[in-house]
Order: sequence, then structure tokens, then C-alpha cells
Amino acid sequence: MSKPLRADARRNREALIAKAREVFDAGDFFTLRFDDFAGLAGVGTGTLYRHFPTREALAEAVYHGEVAALCDRARELRATLPAEEALEAFLRGVVDHMHTHRGLAQTLATLMAGHTGALAEGSAAMEQAVTDLMAAAVRTGALRDDVGAGAVLVALHGIGAAHDRPDWRAEADGVITLVLDGLRPR
Repeated sequence: MSKPLRADARRNREALIAKAREVFDAGDFFTLRFDDFAGLAGVGTGTLYRHFPTREALAEAVYHGEVAALCDRARELRATLPAEEALEAFLRGVVDHMHTHRGLAQTLATLMAGHTGALAEGSAAMEQAVTDLMAAAVRTGALRDDVGAGAVLVALHGIGAAHDRPDWRAEADGVITLVLDGLRPR
């Protein structure tokens, strides 16, 4: 177990991640030299390499942050909305996130392709978030109990993979409607 970071080191790490996220979102990640992230984040090159020895390590940190934020949102929705509404809000929110952060998603998909451990960890966290949302809705009778979260995640992955279609946003919303309709009791 690593020791906690000092406050200034934590701020520097967070600044690097935030700047990388912005650059990923803009789709400029591959046009920059890795060392350029230090200057953009207002830290020294040594600080960059101390926290993130490689471009992939920085991408992994951004990926973990994105997954954590989505999972936090799922817990928040589950705590504040009726179960079926929480699931719908979460799924539509994931589509919003994909739409708003298309460059981020494309960059992370490219960079994380070889990081099966990190991807599996993130996928498991997302699956647990969807499982928890669905279980709450099953308990209220709003959803069937014979479809697992994996099927919903497959639909979300399909939506993400089709992002370059001209009418993607409307089609993505339609797929979420289909998924939700299919999850309701017959």
C-alpha cells in the first residue's frame, strides 16, 4: 500500500489528470509530446514523470477517474430517485457523457486497448453500478429479474461503438428507450 500524497503533490497530480482530460476531450492527445502535459498543467517535467511515468499511466488515471465519477453518479441517483427513474437517468446520463466527451472516449479507447487489467477493473465497477440500479428496480417490481447488468452494458458499448453515425445521438436515445422497455415486466 502506498502512503498518502502530500497536499501539494495531490494538487499537482490532480492538475495533470484534469489537463490530460481536457486534452483527451479535445482529441489533441496524440499531437502533444508527453512532456508538454507538464507545462499545460503548470508543473515541472519531473513532477509529471514522478506521478505518471508513461502516457499510458496518465490515460489510466483519467480512465479510473471517469469510471469513478460515473459510479458515484449511479449511487447518487439510486439514493435520490425512485429505482426505475434512477436507472433511466443513469443510462441516459452515460449517453450524455459519451456525447459530450466523445474525444475523451476515443482517446481512452485507443490508449487503454492494451491495459486489460485496468479495463476489467473499470468494467467491473460499471457493471456493479448498473447491477445495483437494476436490483433496486427489480425489488420494486419495475423491472424483470431475468436480465443481467451485462446485457445493459453490452447495449452501452454498442452505443459507444456507433458514435460516428450521423444521427448517433437520436439513435442512442432510442436504444436506451428500447433497453428500458425490454427490461420492464411483460
